[in-house]
Amino acid sequence: MDLAKRITAVTEGESDGWDVFYKARALKKSGQPIIELTIGEHDVTTHRDILAAMGHSARSGHTGYAAVPGTDNLRETVARRIQAQSGIATTAANIIITPGAQSALFFAHMAVLNPGDVALYCDPYYATYPGTIRGVGGVERSVICKPELDFQPTHKDLNAAATGARSLLVNSPNNPTGVVYDKPTWEAIAKTCQDHDLWLISDEVYDTQVWQGKHISPRSLNGMIKRTLVIGSMSKSHAMTGSRIGWICGPESVVEHLINLATHTTYGVPGYIQDAADFALNQGIAAELEVAAPFRRRRKIAMDLIDGQNVVHAVPCSGAMYMMLDIRTTGLSGEAFAHGLLNAKQIAVMPGESFGRAAAGHIRVAMTVDDAQFTDALEVLLNFAAATSSIK
Repeated sequence: MDLAKRITAVTEGESDGWDVFYKARALKKSGQPIIELTIGEHDVTTHRDILAAMGHSARSGHTGYAAVPGTDNLRETVARRIQAQSGIATTAANIIITPGAQSALFFAHMAVLNPGDVALYCDPYYATYPGTIRGVGGVERSVICKPELDFQPTHKDLNAAATGARSLLVNSPNNPTGVVYDKPTWEAIAKTCQDHDLWLISDEVYDTQVWQGKHISPRSLNGMIKRTLVIGSMSKSHAMTGSRIGWICGPESVVEHLINLATHTTYGVPGYIQDAADFALNQGIAAELEVAAPFRRRRKIAMDLIDGQNVVHAVPCSGAMYMMLDIRTTGLSGEAFAHGLLNAKQIAVMPGESFGRAAAGHIRVAMTVDDAQFTDALEVLLNFAAATSSIK
């Protein structure tokens, strides 16, 4: 018997482009000293005070079924945070708590797509975007964001792709590029959505990691609040990746239907994890800045090293815990460079090609090891690029 197309088509039966990552993990498991600059996992664990709050909640009995939309306290706390950041009135009725941002992405697309509807996303993209769209029965269509424009989508390219589409998924600060969308980019996104009657799904999980510029949430743009679903998460802001807790912020009418969907799928998020998230958010901006601080330092380390040579070029790293590096002067693809670096120097980075066509000839470096190791790894990477370029 055949399985449903929506499940067999998630990866379309092809490689997911993460071969270097899997190879690095296998080498590390075998005992080799691999430095992993691959995935967005903090090099610190969840703060002990957050874990203490989680444990206290569990020991106090919040281990049964929690409210499917999320606890009142957490929904209200998330709403206050979003309102303070965006300036847009937001209440608990605009919020549903989800098991992480990935499920939020799935829920959001389930809410706005019918089977066969076209859904747009920007290339380069986070690895799960196309599969998420296919998984809900949508048809994915990419908008190529050019490296010469710092991977910011243009109105021309968005408008050309939007004909016949139903939704647009965007991500700023961006994974994998580290780019923060500027005001003209957001205005182009808003105009495209309004001209083509698109739903906008805005993945804002890196909103606490902005190094240059300003994070803009599109709910704050004229005419966008009724057509925008914002994805948020505790994973990056509070180093709670394994706790699997996120949210969707959107119009009340959409949230009501999402609650029905959650009732028939996830049936909510454990109450003691929600209580820990509520505690964490109520520690305020200072706690978020503490988690973000290492990446700000490492960005400065990397930029100083990159400025001292002329082979590798950095895409403007304005946010998130990644740098996208242009290695095209070496004559290698991102994939060939990443495999060569891993084989020769035991350093693992992600090929740009893992994130779509637009980032070919680039690599993504995650700033997720301690400062000293990160410095050493970047120096080795740059020397490897220079040596490769000299024998091209």
